[in-house]
Amino acid sequence: MTALEGMRVLDMTQYEAGTSCTQFLAWLGADVVKVEPPSGDPGRQVYGRMVADSQYFLNYNSNKRSVVLDLSTPAGRDLLLRMAPRYDVFIENYGPGVVEKLGIDEPDLRAVNPRIIYARVKGFGLSGPYAGYKIFDPLAQAAAGAFSITGFNDGPPVRPGPTMADTGTGTQVALAIVAAYHQQQRTGVGQLVEVSMQEATASFMKTTPLTQPSAPWGGEVPMGRRGNGAGPPSGIYPCQGGGPNDYVYLMVATSRMWDMLCAVIERPDLLSDERFRTGRQRREHESELYDEIVPWMLGRPKFEAMHALAEAGVAASAVYDTADLFRDPHLRERGFIQHVEHPVEGDVTLLGSPLRLSESEVPLSPAPSLGEHTTEVLCADLGLTPEEVEALRGDHAVA
Repeated sequence: MTALEGMRVLDMTQYEAGTSCTQFLAWLGADVVKVEPPSGDPGRQVYGRMVADSQYFLNYNSNKRSVVLDLSTPAGRDLLLRMAPRYDVFIENYGPGVVEKLGIDEPDLRAVNPRIIYARVKGFGLSGPYAGYKIFDPLAQAAAGAFSITGFNDGPPVRPGPTMADTGTGTQVALAIVAAYHQQQRTGVGQLVEVSMQEATASFMKTTPLTQPSAPWGGEVPMGRRGNGAGPPSGIYPCQGGGPNDYVYLMVATSRMWDMLCAVIERPDLLSDERFRTGRQRREHESELYDEIVPWMLGRPKFEAMHALAEAGVAASAVYDTADLFRDPHLRERGFIQHVEHPVEGDVTLLGSPLRLSESEVPLSPAPSLGEHTTEVLCADLGLTPEEVEALRGDHAVA
């Protein structure tokens, strides 16, 4: 038995924020049925790919089934409302006003299923002066303050690369849905789950006063506190190779790590150097200390440097690129890098689930082709015959 076995989810999400949420639920064993328009989730063709599904889509839709309903038609909308009583959760992350225009807002679904958990992912939430604003991951990060602490002294704020607003929000929505489901199973009562991407991303900013000590919460972050450092000698160092990602990030968080760093790089003299004896002195002579460490780093490839430091107890990591992730022996041994056979794409390499439960193992399955399960789901959920589904296809209600 899997952790969420029995939970059924009508997934009307697109792109990433809501879609990453439903992937987490599917990875935990929920039956997730992705409801797509005839054109499909736009994430299938992100970056203009027009032949088969994009890697972007494949990464966020494993372990789901796909049903195509044209909700702009009365028959398509009727099918969704007939399906809703057989599900515990409905989730959408469309732009402001879309589900209301389609006639599948919370009151519409609650009228046919009072127990349903109706989850909504919105850029700025359902209320407030910005509720009608559209959003994407970079905008949510900007609105949450993440840009303000990223970049360098002599340049503008910089967008953090990972889509932490999208998937970070999706993770929090998944937690909220699981909590609401637990309550629903005890009380029989459904509820509205609403998560704002701005608020979800801002929740990642709570550590900022530690990394920006001169900018307490509610204050402006000075330009001098941007960059890669966290107190010298912590920071990023170039390694052998000279490539764009041939670097190691080093973080010396304790005095013992400082001692071990000096030992690993065979520079015990730095411990007695008056410029570097205390944390304050190391900060005052930051560029000089950096210059003392760089030659050792440049003498070896990034992973060799990482392992030498980490095995000595110094916190350090190579700067991985995505190719490094797929090749990493640690991730491969743990089964995080997986291969699945996709009916169109063939052998696809994917990142697996980061969630590990000792009593709930869900094998990774490929993302569905568009409408792959329309007949299967409608026959099982609504008792239709394959011939009736074909008739609905002829009427363009399904695909």
